[in-house]
Amino acid sequence: MRHSLILLVGVGLVLGWTALAQDADSLIGQKKKPCTIAEHRQFDFWIGEWDVFDRAGNQIGTNRIEAKLGGCVLHEHWKAQGGGSVGESFNIYDGTRGVWHQTWVDNQGTLLMLEGRLKEGAMVLEGKTQNATGHTLHRVTWTPNADGSVRQHWQSSQDGGTSWSTAFDGKYVRR
Repeated sequence: MRHSLILLVGVGLVLGWTALAQDADSLIGQKKKPCTIAEHRQFDFWIGEWDVFDRAGNQIGTNRIEAKLGGCVLHEHWKAQGGGSVGESFNIYDGTRGVWHQTWVDNQGTLLMLEGRLKEGAMVLEGKTQNATGHTLHRVTWTPNADGSVRQHWQSSQDGGTSWSTAFDGKYVRR
């Protein structure tokens, strides 16, 4: 009887520890996939291999956007048609502040940091650059179209946002 009781207690402890270990594995598994909430998927419409066209329909470049680091980061690879500008950006949803962040760099020495949110189905990121004569505001909007293409409209303002001019207006068409 005493051996049976010890055996039952032992089995109970093993089962209890097994359950705790499985719970711990579940928690660890969740920590391994931190970018699974809906907000992290808001910019996924931009993922893909793209030919990029200006408003007149001329191809102006190619772009490849890949999900990296467990889906936490979108990594952009831009190449202008016929050489010229080459650039990359890293895009991530910052859940602690509830904003999307983009850092863009290119072979022209440009560093642009933008932040924003999904607004009415379009990703809108804003930032500013500084130069000797003041600062320039930037607003870049990515809008998914019904045909699967994406419009990227980059606007700049030299007067604090009173007036805006188009710096880039491209249509991304999947390859």
